[in-house]
Amino acid sequence: MPQEIELHSTKCPICDSDGRATVLYPANFDFAAFNPAIYSARRLPDRVHYRIVRCSTCGLVRSDPVADPQLLAELYARSTFDYELEVEDLSRTYGRYLARLERFGVHKGKLLEIGCGNGFFLEEALRRGYGSVYGVEPGKAAIDRARKDIRPNIVNDVLRPGLFPAETFDVVCLFQTFDHISDPGSLLDECGRLLKPSGLLLCFNHNIEAGSAKLLGERSPIIDIEHTFLYSPTTISKLFEKHSFKPLETGSARNTYHLYYLSRLLPLPGLLKRPLLRLLKDTRFGSVRLTVPLGNLCIIAQRP
Repeated sequence: MPQEIELHSTKCPICDSDGRATVLYPANFDFAAFNPAIYSARRLPDRVHYRIVRCSTCGLVRSDPVADPQLLAELYARSTFDYELEVEDLSRTYGRYLARLERFGVHKGKLLEIGCGNGFFLEEALRRGYGSVYGVEPGKAAIDRARKDIRPNIVNDVLRPGLFPAETFDVVCLFQTFDHISDPGSLLDECGRLLKPSGLLLCFNHNIEAGSAKLLGERSPIIDIEHTFLYSPTTISKLFEKHSFKPLETGSARNTYHLYYLSRLLPLPGLLKRPLLRLLKDTRFGSVRLTVPLGNLCIIAQRP
């Protein structure tokens, strides 16, 4: 990538403030970080990030300044899909939270996932009785790995007005996507337009107030150059309410992971981490599954 990449200041999408913020961590990246490998899902944590600040008015944590959204869209479009081994565990986790929508009278008609990868969660939704599933995914490499019957229903793009007619979907889902969005307010407005009246929005992403994030601080894998905003249950609820959604359930979430993947997230020096990962990869211990609260949150909200 060229060295003259221009960075743009961000403002808080909840209270619209820009300058009133406290610096949590100074930037530590160089412009070589703007490459498709860095912007590929579930890469090995590399601790590269923008300057991280906390809004002094509402407490929302954000990166500031950041690269132009058009550049980021191009990087995501060229990203790779390298996490097939984790798909089964991700399906278990996200399917568990999809089932929670039944508490709120969900209609299992049309479902849309934003940032759907190869469509593994769309397969899970079909298994759970949804009538038809659709996805939006910027990475062509991921779409090429989608199941043949699902691939035609995945749009190779980022979510923007005009992709789908208004009031098309009963459910819209975002899994580990919302943190990456440069303009979350506009995305929520578009989700509201796409949902039918009383439709449900399921969002699963990192929790900046989780115990692991507080304990690890700047070493936490969520302090990452891909994340424009980092939410807590309080700040994400405020943002959803600002854009006419009614939060129905918000709180910490539990993920199912293999021990090998969990070990990838540990903030260990490379000299220790590489042999540990080799050991776990080559033995049965690496395939042991754990369901743990590991720094994520889930919000279920409804379009009025």
